[in-house]
Amino acid sequence: MTWTRPVDLCAQVQKLWDRGELLSSLVTGESLFPKRLVLKSPASGEMADRFEEVRTWISELRVMPHCRVEMREFKHRVFGANVVPHEVWIDTVEDALALIGKQRDVARFAVLTDVTCKRQPQLLDWLAKRPIRALELSNEWSLLLEIVAWLQVHSRPGVYLRQVDIPGVHSKFIEAHRAVLVELLDIVLPPALIDPTASGTSQFAKRYGFCDKPVRIRFRVLDPEHALLPGTLVQDITLDAESFARLDPNVSRVFITENEINFLAFPQVKDSMVLFGAGYGFEMLNKAKWLSRRRIYYWGDIDTHGFAILDQLRSQFDHVESFLMDRNTLLAFEMLWGEEEKQTLRDLPRLNPEERALYDDLRDNRIRKNLRLEQERIGFGWVESALSVLT
Repeated sequence: MTWTRPVDLCAQVQKLWDRGELLSSLVTGESLFPKRLVLKSPASGEMADRFEEVRTWISELRVMPHCRVEMREFKHRVFGANVVPHEVWIDTVEDALALIGKQRDVARFAVLTDVTCKRQPQLLDWLAKRPIRALELSNEWSLLLEIVAWLQVHSRPGVYLRQVDIPGVHSKFIEAHRAVLVELLDIVLPPALIDPTASGTSQFAKRYGFCDKPVRIRFRVLDPEHALLPGTLVQDITLDAESFARLDPNVSRVFITENEINFLAFPQVKDSMVLFGAGYGFEMLNKAKWLSRRRIYYWGDIDTHGFAILDQLRSQFDHVESFLMDRNTLLAFEMLWGEEEKQTLRDLPRLNPEERALYDDLRDNRIRKNLRLEQERIGFGWVESALSVLT
């Protein structure tokens, strides 16, 4: 039976709510009502052949609360003239809200609208576009408006989020609500106060002129003769990216590895240093111009993501060479092969022919399905041997 039942009528009104149309109309003043709902009625043959079922259907619709049911005449060959539902209307927004039980939610939204109108009227358009999201944030809305107002007064403040001095607001609150704050601040702040090159929640601080936590780079100098600090201890050093950029160490080669133990155990190599990588993303190395004058070797896992990271690194330093990411190394440690959970399948234009051939075999599963050799599974005798032949 495909006739429209009371539950179907409620579902149509619920969709208006879920799409935000009911709440939006309360902000814009553009009424949706009276609104005709979709009504699927019994066909003529069904009315004749299933008369008792049709009568039950008619009774259900006629007692529907908060709806106006318009009827039309139907003549039955046995039972004579009868009336059946022809159209169903919701006449007012109040009827719609009562039908789906949203009166309390609307009352909360009315408070949000009133507060916004008084404190940040520019954001009324946002309320109209994102009413359901605003309702979800009703408990936090007042604090969000406080943050917006604070930034209007303290444009590009040059302080850390922890230093924002608003009663009831702490840095974790701001960090947890960065996504919605981006939407609000982009509306109320002049474009000159917004850095358009910084986007996404991870660059919230830069976009609005806060101090950001310094990005740190961890490294070891592998040649004792060029150690940065006196002594023979393992010199595991971490610097912020700005300080690292000014370092310009007396080395000719830089190795980058993704595994911490490999980083810590990397053998001594003349005129060399090793960096502890961070997977995708090498923006922290951008300002270290001296890297462009060093030979750089990248040592990652032999899997599709390892080659993708290599390709990305070459977008910043096109002279990067791969280290132990070759077919001979893969085959030498067959007993230690693992499985990559989710492969990357995109083309990697910065791989050399040998790397691309191995990458294609991996992503196309020509050797084994989702094949992966993690770098930490490679024996250090193999590592030392590979280092000994570098020129």
